[in-house]
Amino acid sequence: MAWLAWVVVAALLAIGELLTPGLFFLGPVALAAAAAALVSLLGGNSVFSVLVFLVGSVASLAFLRPIARRHVRMPQLMRTGTDALVGRRATVTRQVDAAGGRVRIGGEEWSARSYLTDAVYAEGATVDVVKIEGATALVAE
Repeated sequence: MAWLAWVVVAALLAIGELLTPGLFFLGPVALAAAAAALVSLLGGNSVFSVLVFLVGSVASLAFLRPIARRHVRMPQLMRTGTDALVGRRATVTRQVDAAGGRVRIGGEEWSARSYLTDAVYAEGATVDVVKIEGATALVAE
């Protein structure tokens, strides 16, 4: 019946992990308790179960916690679609003003307008994409 106590400990630790997001401390220890429960279920004595729990806790914390913390601290996922164009450089292919124009963004030609209503960008000028509205890039220097 010692295995049942280890299962309860593993379950409580897993629930504790779910209730304390971001720490990722109790989860690896819960895995070690599950390993100790397995050892106890297979007929291992209490001393060996405790040893498996201690070694498993240290090993899982040393191996899994750094990996989990790296993933938590990852930078925001890269933007996709038209959001990925904001902030990129573009080359004016046809004069751009508040009424319209054309720019080349990374090999694709887009309709464009100047972001500032009084700005005019001549053909060949390099501009920044400030915003995308539909199929039109709003650009500024």
